[in-house]
Amino acid sequence: MNRFFDELMESVQQMDEIIHGKRQASRQFEVNAVQVKSIRESTGLSQARFAEMIDVQVATLRNWEQGRREPTGPAKALLRAIYNDPDHVLKALSH
Repeated sequence: MNRFFDELMESVQQMDEIIHGKRQASRQFEVNAVQVKSIRESTGLSQARFAEMIDVQVATLRNWEQGRREPTGPAKALLRAIYNDPDHVLKALSH
């Protein structure tokens, strides 16, 4: 369990380095409205529960899902992690 959390934290640190120009992104991961909704729906969680799990307001999640806004920074990294390994990331977030 700790290994997965450590890997998640390492990914977040790498993302921070990319944002601040200290590291090149190895690949691009664009998150658009369809992907945000698809990622959430793949977890089987309601908007309210998913927003709670990733620590954002429900209105923010709705804005993402409806294409009015796009997630950035840590939120984008977290969505990417959930997309890549939903079971382990959600399990880590639920503790």
